[in-house]
Amino acid sequence: MSWDEVCESVCPIARSLSVVGDRWTLLILRELSMGSRRFEEIQAQTGMSSFLLSTRLKRLEKDGVIERRLYNERPPRYEYHATAKGKDLDEVLLLLRAWQMKWDDPQGKAEPAVHLVHKRSKKVVDASWRPTPGSKPFSFDDTHATISPAFAAEREERKAAFLAARRSGDS
Repeated sequence: MSWDEVCESVCPIARSLSVVGDRWTLLILRELSMGSRRFEEIQAQTGMSSFLLSTRLKRLEKDGVIERRLYNERPPRYEYHATAKGKDLDEVLLLLRAWQMKWDDPQGKAEPAVHLVHKRSKKVVDASWRPTPGSKPFSFDDTHATISPAFAAEREERKAAFLAARRSGDS
């Protein structure tokens, strides 16, 4: 079955997967939730080729999951932001995070890559945390996030490697 056939299916899971069903899309959404907005920032943290990232961003924009906002006119440069439709996927990312924390660290002793605290309830968002029934849908905007030293170092290494590769490719 081709992706075109999947997105025409009556099955809502199949149709959803036709939009967000690959790891790259979810990593792009992770980066947007962490405040990365520019093409190079997203590329450095995901490791995607520029062609693949460009293709995914265009598809997400076409599907209404993200929007481009011009931040520089000459040359034209854009930032990417999640739309309301895209922000509704924050809960999917939260559940993937919780699933990984539960199964990779069953005792809950490892430091999470990103320590989250829900702003309103002041509760730590760990593997067992769920939004209060009847509350508005979860959004990372409703949390205070602190990146762990290990994840901060990993992100810095990715950025440095990306910039070094770009410099060596420009020579």
